[in-house]
Amino acid sequence: MMLASARRCSFALALASLGLVAVFATRAARADDQVIHLTGDVPMDDSSFLFLPFEVPAGTAEIEVKHSDLSSKNILDWGLNDPNGYRGWGGGKSADAIVGVDAASPSYAPGPLPAGTWQVVIGKAQILDPPGQYDVTITLRTEPTLAPQTERAPYEPPAPLSSDARWYAGDLHMHTIHSDGTPTVEELAVLAEQRGLDFIEVSDHNNVTQLDYYKEVQARHPTVLLIPGEEWTTYEGHANAIGVTRVVPFTLGVDGVTANVAADDTHAQGGLFSINHPTLDLGDACIGCAWTQPIDPFKVDAVEIENGAYSKYGQLFYEKNLAFWDGLLDSGAHIAAVGGSDDHKGAHASGFTESVIGRPTTMVYASELSVAAIVDGIKHHRTVVKLDDVDDPMIELRADGELPDGGTIEAASMTLSVHVEGAMGGEVRLYKNGAALADVVAVDSGDFTHDIVVDAPPSGEDRYRAELSVGGQPAAVTSHVWIARPATPPDAGVPDAGAPDAGLPDAGLADAGVQDAGVQDAGVTSPPVGASGGCAIAAPGAERGRGWPALALALSFFALGWTRRRL
Repeated sequence: MMLASARRCSFALALASLGLVAVFATRAARADDQVIHLTGDVPMDDSSFLFLPFEVPAGTAEIEVKHSDLSSKNILDWGLNDPNGYRGWGGGKSADAIVGVDAASPSYAPGPLPAGTWQVVIGKAQILDPPGQYDVTITLRTEPTLAPQTERAPYEPPAPLSSDARWYAGDLHMHTIHSDGTPTVEELAVLAEQRGLDFIEVSDHNNVTQLDYYKEVQARHPTVLLIPGEEWTTYEGHANAIGVTRVVPFTLGVDGVTANVAADDTHAQGGLFSINHPTLDLGDACIGCAWTQPIDPFKVDAVEIENGAYSKYGQLFYEKNLAFWDGLLDSGAHIAAVGGSDDHKGAHASGFTESVIGRPTTMVYASELSVAAIVDGIKHHRTVVKLDDVDDPMIELRADGELPDGGTIEAASMTLSVHVEGAMGGEVRLYKNGAALADVVAVDSGDFTHDIVVDAPPSGEDRYRAELSVGGQPAAVTSHVWIARPATPPDAGVPDAGAPDAGLPDAGLADAGVQDAGVQDAGVTSPPVGASGGCAIAAPGAERGRGWPALALALSFFALGWTRRRL
């Protein structure tokens, strides 16, 4: 048998060298079953994907696909297409795929098995020992081996779980057995209840088969809203397609797929496109985790500024994530802040490189607890990221008494109100266009509010966000509010319409829009609040200073916690 096997492999490699695929059809123990064997080299071309066609005859009741990358160094991802397109994506999972009419293994969709040409999809995740090789065995059965999965049902948005307009606590990034996680949807819902979360989004890699279980799980857990979505996962970066119910095209370079195409598809489904862990660059330890591909910033709805709890590995990338966020915002795009635990192990997440759901927590102000309202709240930038845990202090930023709406306030000036709860002894800092204002505001009560008047710039727009620190560490971050001068200045109240700085209280001020010439940051009026915090802030889009001297050492330790992992 060893000799026969070796000869088969040798013959297959010979065919592969000619650009062919070796196909072996044999009979399994069941007389009517057909076995197809595909093996060969992975082409070392510019494409990140390889498609292996095979024929499925009419009357097939179940398809099983066993696969191997035949290597301890190389990593291949695996998926399946039927004649109509996508049928499932297991990614780097070693588990085999089984697809039937009434049942399927995790990551794959049950349903009719149309006759015709199917494809095993191979993703070239990591080829460290070229040439990579694949070995695939496909069994076409006339009778199913899986029992019908009656618990699966088409996704339907649930009725609102609450009609209250308020801040809701949730987590937008976690994984189940439908990608590379270990918990089920049920286990994550139970954990969300225990953690005091109002909503969760199960964002499996290039997959929405987890949604088949939402209806049943949601009925058993009426206090935790299950948000649909997926983690759009490529070898050049990951993004959260919040609210989608159909897989977003992810095969970059195939049929014109790009990040912009993916964002457009997400929006066409009524979803939001949010870039995940944009600066998580760990090389081979985390394949494609850092964002390296081009995208139109105006197609980006949010950025995951914190991935994992700040007190764990999140602190290593927080400042770089902020710089990435600011770099996109500097283009003029309006992009909200979100966070995600990236939990792969449910309640068993532990250690420095793992965070349980709700660490960090994304707070969303919504008109009700429904999928549409949560998505709308994020879309309109009514978000706050608690960087470490759900019970952390809360910060809220309002402009002229109103929460952000994602747009620009057109006014000569506006009053920013920062409200903080549960952080006595902490500090608040405002950021303008990515740079910290000089003043650090001490939080001197458990229910604290600080007001500051800011002026619109002479041209363009300014953006402001607030950050809360506790014990010298960042604890919570708001999304931005924007201000710009009205396109047509109002006639009323203008002292001298012919003055160079029409409408200003003092036309003699050197910096247009500054109400108090003694303030160092142009455009800001604030009562004295003490000395600067002394934090060095780099220009928008550049690296920031906190915690980075020890980054190299931390990353060396950090990388040990990842093995063949996708976040």
